[in-house]
Formats: sequence, C-alpha cells, structure tokens
Amino acid sequence: MAKQRKHRRNPAKRRVRAGSPPGTLMVDPEAQRPRMQVLAYGPDQCVDQELSDLALLPKLIAAHPVTWVNVDGLGDAQVLQQLGEMFDLHRLALEDVVNAHQRAKAETYGDVQFIVLRMVNSADPLDTEQFSLFLGKNFVLTFQERPGDCLDPVRTRIRETGPRLRSSGPDYLAYALLDATVDGYFPVLERYGDVIEEIESEILHHPKQSVVHRLHELKQDLTTLRRYLWPLREMLSTLSREESPTVSAATQVYLRDCHDHSVQLLELLESFRELATSLMDLYHSSLSQRMNEVIKVLTMISTVFIPLSFIAGIYGMNFDPAASPWSMPELGWRWGYPMALGIMTVVVVYLLFYFRRKGWLGGGDIAPIAKRDQPRGH
Repeated sequence: MAKQRKHRRNPAKRRVRAGSPPGTLMVDPEAQRPRMQVLAYGPDQCVDQELSDLALLPKLIAAHPVTWVNVDGLGDAQVLQQLGEMFDLHRLALEDVVNAHQRAKAETYGDVQFIVLRMVNSADPLDTEQFSLFLGKNFVLTFQERPGDCLDPVRTRIRETGPRLRSSGPDYLAYALLDATVDGYFPVLERYGDVIEEIESEILHHPKQSVVHRLHELKQDLTTLRRYLWPLREMLSTLSREESPTVSAATQVYLRDCHDHSVQLLELLESFRELATSLMDLYHSSLSQRMNEVIKVLTMISTVFIPLSFIAGIYGMNFDPAASPWSMPELGWRWGYPMALGIMTVVVVYLLFYFRRKGWLGGGDIAPIAKRDQPRGH
C-alpha cells in the first residue's frame, strides 16, 4: 500500500492579522504545549533535567558556564514571552520563532545572535520543522515545533566528561547544533539516492504508469529541500566570515567547515534533481521504444498474413472450371488444397527468414535499453 503523504504547510499562510504591531505573538492553536529540557554544564559538571518551573532557570544559568535550554512545542505564548524577558530576546525574533515558515537567516540583536533554519527529520514522506536558536554570552536557547530531532549526538557529547564541547563556550555549542542539523540532511539525501536507483531500475526493466507519480513526488521533495538549503548556505557563509560579538574567531573556523557541508549538500541535491529530470526523459523514451516494438511485431504479423489472405482470397472465389476454360482448374485437382497450404507455408517461412536477416525479428542490432546502456565488455 502506498504511503500517504503529509499535507504540506502553506508558506504564505500567516496567523498574525495584517496591520498588527511588530512582535505580536500569535501561536498556532494546533501547536504542542512547550516542553523544556536543560543541559547546564562546565568542564567538571553537567546537569541534565526537564524543566517544569522557569523560576529555577536563573540559578542553573548562574551556576554553570554554559546553559542549553531546548523548548519542544510552540503552543503557549505566555511561556515564550517569559523566556523572552528572561533572556532579553527581541520581540521580532520571538515573532519569527512562532511563525514557523522563516527563511534560513542569522540576525544580531544586541548581545544575542538569532539563527533560524529548517531541520529535516525524514525523507519518506519528507518531514521538516523550523529550528530556532538564540546564542548569548553564557546560554543557548533553542526552539523546535515538536519533540524529536537529530541532536542526540550533541547531548551525548555534553553528558560525557572530557570532550572539547564541555570545555568550550556557548558559541561552540551553537556550532555543534548547527553542524548536527546540517549533517542531518545527508542521510535524507542518501535515501533519495536509493529511490532514484530503484526508479531507474524499474524504468529500464518494467516501466509502469506509477513511475510518473513517484518521479513527480521526488522532484517536488528535492525542490523543497533546495529551497531550504540555498538560504542555509548563505547564512552559514555569513556566520563564518563576519565578526560577531557572540561568535569567536576560533569557532568561525568550525563554522566554515559547516558551510562546506552545506555546499556539498547543494551539489548532491542538484545532481539528484538532474537525474530525476533525465529519468523522466528515460521513461518516455522507454515507452516509445516499447511502443515501436509492439508496432513492429504487429506490422510483421500483418505483412505475413497479407500474401496468405491474397492466396486464400483467390482460391475462395469458387469459379466452376466446367463453366469456362478460364476458371480455376486447381479447384478440381486432387492435391489442390495441400498445394495451397504448401504455398502459404513457403511464403511464411520466406518472410520470417527475410525479417530475421534484416534484423527485424530477433538477433538484430536493436537491443532493450537495459542492455544497450551497459558499457562494452560487460
């Protein structure tokens, strides 16, 4: 049974009424309630707990060099406002967090760096969500639309004693989160590569009408990913080159590596889009070839039966040879019927031999696409 694709979010749909004051927080009524997790750490200690009371957060921040607060769910405007006041977040940035259709970008509001991008979760069907990140002097605050992400490797590194992450500042943590989010695209694109290989094999051997629908969905997903990756590459390029009060020069070196990963993703994505287009052309070419093969067989069958119909038509006129010397004398022969069948057999054998010698019937130089496209020597 084919998997039902999720309904795509309309990027033009906004919940804030036109003319509303800047920074208005209008949450999605269907959004999940916020669930907060805190990872506060230093070189020698780490606190990992779920946060149910925001009043405990200032003590954790004051007691640790770096504090990462992750919020899953954007369904409570009051909680978002409290976090904004606690971390001195700009209301325009909070509005972008709630309106989860933002283009990947990085903006600076005083001593706080705001970064937003798309996080991809799966490829079948394509599932993404907005990932928002605030970077301050001693904290990293992240927002996700729902639980579940690709950041568990970062959490594991924080919980372990000794990794570079535990002895670095919040800017390095922000880099690690961005790097994990960008690298999360690679498995998704690899699965799309496998899908392309499956579709190619199906087109070459057993093309079906369903291939067109699968190729359309594939191209639609790749176009969506391209729309996410192009601004992501620009944003990472800006972060890795421009000076920022929250990102050190040492961390910018790592951000340049993250930017290189985004370039690799775009190159891989573009190659997949070209392959998807060429597969559509290959599908139509395969259909045309199969149709030509069918027409060729039908033409040969018709060609074989034309002389047979001619002979049968002549001997089916039944003119009485006794009535006229010009009538068919073969009608009175003892071996007339076997002779007519013999002539028909000779004609069929001769035509089949002629077709095969010309390469029109087996053994010719016209091979199926699957065999014709193989390199010589295989």
